[in-house]
Amino acid sequence: MIALNNLHLINGSQPVNIGIKGKLIASVNTDVVKAGELTLNFSSAIALPGLINSHDHLDFNLFPQFGERFYDNYTQWGVHIHQQYKAQINKVLQVPLALRAAWGVYKNLLSGVTTVVDHSDGTKFKSDLINVVQDYHCLHSVQFEKRWKKKLNNPLKFKKPYVVHVGEGVDDLAHEEIDHLLKGNLFNKKLIGIHGVAMEAHQGKSFKALVWCPQSNYFLLNSTADIKTLKQHTPILFGTDSTLTSEWNIWEHLRLAVKTEHVSAEELWASVNTAPAKIWKLNTGELSANKDADIVIAKASSQDINSLYKLNPEDLLLVMHRGSINLFDEELYQQLANQDFPLQQFDRIKIGNAYKYVSGGINRLIEQIKSYYPEAIFPVIPA
Repeated sequence: MIALNNLHLINGSQPVNIGIKGKLIASVNTDVVKAGELTLNFSSAIALPGLINSHDHLDFNLFPQFGERFYDNYTQWGVHIHQQYKAQINKVLQVPLALRAAWGVYKNLLSGVTTVVDHSDGTKFKSDLINVVQDYHCLHSVQFEKRWKKKLNNPLKFKKPYVVHVGEGVDDLAHEEIDHLLKGNLFNKKLIGIHGVAMEAHQGKSFKALVWCPQSNYFLLNSTADIKTLKQHTPILFGTDSTLTSEWNIWEHLRLAVKTEHVSAEELWASVNTAPAKIWKLNTGELSANKDADIVIAKASSQDINSLYKLNPEDLLLVMHRGSINLFDEELYQQLANQDFPLQQFDRIKIGNAYKYVSGGINRLIEQIKSYYPEAIFPVIPA
């Protein structure tokens, strides 16, 4: 049993202790946890369920943001960047796919994401550090996916939803693309849309969920989906997309979402935990007994839900995935050292003015990537 003691919960009135047994949460209450494996005591800290990022392209997170103007739709942007940034794109693609995806995993872990839904071309990425969800049928988009209609209407594939970029634009083409997709869905397969900037309410009703990526949308299009209306017709999940069109830090994305006033603080928080847990059928998204021990602990002067949107990776004290500690702050170093914790399995890094210890060989990964792509820029440095 692992004990995490003296933690506040969102909008909670008194501190709690969290007990973890194996990969699951055993208890969350004021009772003392009899820990046999490890005990950590906290002060002025808040416990959160690990974030669920419902849209990323793991192997695209070594790219800088490409594009110097606003576009009418994603196809226009795609054509432009392959003309304008061909040399830069080729430099990044010199890095082996597995290394690029591994960095994508760390990008998420460093921000407290313990589950990421990867929208890849079929390449399967696995990680012990976070849960990589690929258990769905992936269609890139109506414009870029060859034979999308044939794939969507495969009569042998009904159980899993189809995930597709759709309506990513501000023009008639983007809006009509949504109708084209819905009309082409002959067997009424379950659809999870991504972006949906051009989506209208009557279209939203036909989707099992919509993944909202506001920072990516504003960077490309200077606009985002009408989430205030669409949330009444379909569940809203939250995604970051890759660094091709957005920043690496999911907390910056959440702050932007708050500013749109499309959702309340509570609705936004649900979009990165309980809502995606239900849609993706995950045993996580909340801190309660028998849920996966996906836990983030952060420094916090308040447990008011609005204060969450002031957090940054520097503020994270611990990130745990299924009972395994994969990141911890230097504040916890001595507590862990005193309990024979395997500190040698962790690399020391610096994020901003904070020092963290991260599992899995992040420093070696950065070194390997730079051997192929010396210009690579990372938000952390080995320390």
